[in-house]
Amino acid sequence: MISMELTDISGAYRCDSQPSWYAVHVKSRHEFKVVERLTKSGIETFLPAVERLSRWKDRKKLINFPLFPCYIFVHMHKIYEAMLIVLKTQGVVRFIGINQCEPEPVPEDQIIYLKKAVESKETLDPYPYLKEGQRVRIKMGPLAGVEGVLVERKGQHLLVLSVDILRQGVSLKIDALEVERV
Repeated sequence: MISMELTDISGAYRCDSQPSWYAVHVKSRHEFKVVERLTKSGIETFLPAVERLSRWKDRKKLINFPLFPCYIFVHMHKIYEAMLIVLKTQGVVRFIGINQCEPEPVPEDQIIYLKKAVESKETLDPYPYLKEGQRVRIKMGPLAGVEGVLVERKGQHLLVLSVDILRQGVSLKIDALEVERV
């Protein structure tokens, strides 16, 4: 059963807490359409996407690709009516949570860091989810303040930004001198 954070005041429901971000699993290749539908319904959404050059036999074109295929984020109060709007949206499969019944909020800072990384137009690549490793913070530049895990791959340093609930992350190339321990 889904627990609600509701207070009944003369028949009207209101939520006593701030809205949170939730991860939503959507059908394959439906991310952009679901975001459009939810936005029209008044639900705030976030779909981390990057432009990639796609090549066909006869042409090349820049295409937006989701960083986390089959997942989007919604910002809302965890109340029955809002959850129902999301779940009834064509292309939505389910909310992501600890168990199948109750959605788990995504920490606000993880969404803020992802938004900042996407807006920076730096090269972002999907990266395996990491829980262990040195947490670092970027000291300067457009990504100043962004925190993640510092890893080394093929002689290059990468900052990995993780979304715990999805067990996925993205990486961007950085100079190890630009970061400090958290």
